[in-house]
Amino acid sequence: MYEILTTLCYIERDDKYLMLHRVSKKNDISKDKWLGVGGHFEEGESPEECMHREILEETGYDIPKEELNFRGLVTFVSGRGDYELMSLFTAHAPDAEPNDCDEGKLEWIKKSDVYGLNLWEGDKIFFKLLKERKDFFSLKLVYDGKDNLIEADLDGKKMDYKEYLRI
Repeated sequence: MYEILTTLCYIERDDKYLMLHRVSKKNDISKDKWLGVGGHFEEGESPEECMHREILEETGYDIPKEELNFRGLVTFVSGRGDYELMSLFTAHAPDAEPNDCDEGKLEWIKKSDVYGLNLWEGDKIFFKLLKERKDFFSLKLVYDGKDNLIEADLDGKKMDYKEYLRI
């Protein structure tokens, strides 16, 4: 089993999220998908330290660690032998526009429009949770080997994610 520790942040401004359209990297499991900014932990980093560094690298924003909102823990099981534990954050954007990102194109997207983007199906669940809940949550997403979501557990309980995602 291949284990990965990652972070992801949805930076907010004026009822919009700063989204990264992953179009630049070859052999990217998220190629052509839209995500927040984030990435892999480096040795010895806390979730906040990793998130701060990734935001700075991908956007140029120097958002203080204490201003990052740790919203949830997301466990991904890929169906290919990969296991990822992702620390999910939100943060408020500074007034400046972000720098160009070498991992794709950064764009401000209205929160109500994110569901129409090419997203991982499980990402739609945590977008809805970010909107509906203020408390910390734990979400487990299980995919088959072909990137289809087949199971979701919220705070340790199986959820009817298809019903939950009826928007």
